[in-house]
Amino acid sequence: MAAALPPSLVNSALPSSALHTSAPFTQREFRDALGQFATGVTIITARSPEGHPVGATVSSFNALSLNPPLVLWSLGLTASSLPVFQRCTHYAIHVLGAAQKPLAELFARKGADRFGHTPHHDSPRGVPLLEGCAAVFECRNRSRHEEGDHVIFIGEVERCEHHRERAPLLYHAGHMHTRGLL
Repeated sequence: MAAALPPSLVNSALPSSALHTSAPFTQREFRDALGQFATGVTIITARSPEGHPVGATVSSFNALSLNPPLVLWSLGLTASSLPVFQRCTHYAIHVLGAAQKPLAELFARKGADRFGHTPHHDSPRGVPLLEGCAAVFECRNRSRHEEGDHVIFIGEVERCEHHRERAPLLYHAGHMHTRGLL
């Protein structure tokens, strides 16, 4: 038996078959459906209070506002780097180019020495900046919001740069792609 329609949809232009609620879905089905949305791949970097560079591969990055210039990204509650990102005043978001797939894989591995052989330099605020990226956003850590099993970070962009000639690294259906999706 189909669920009753909310009053706002009773006179909808959509066919009634499209308006019925479906059966519950599994977490795997949800992940697989989300995987159909292709995204870019980023590495977010910051510096711990003890002065250690920290970084994580993240595909949940979006523009939020042009005025003021705001971006958002999220990190899982179980990420070992979460305490650093929650406390830091600044971080950098690096949009990776297709040639940087090995770097994305390195920064996604638990316990890896991420900065030992990774070309980088510090911003004036001491944030590690990776070299060779398609774009970089240096951000002030404006706010954080815990939702579900992630923390959403909103960053106010203080400086950015981009390189159009660098093809992006893409993430789709659980895999990184260096040459489009087809």
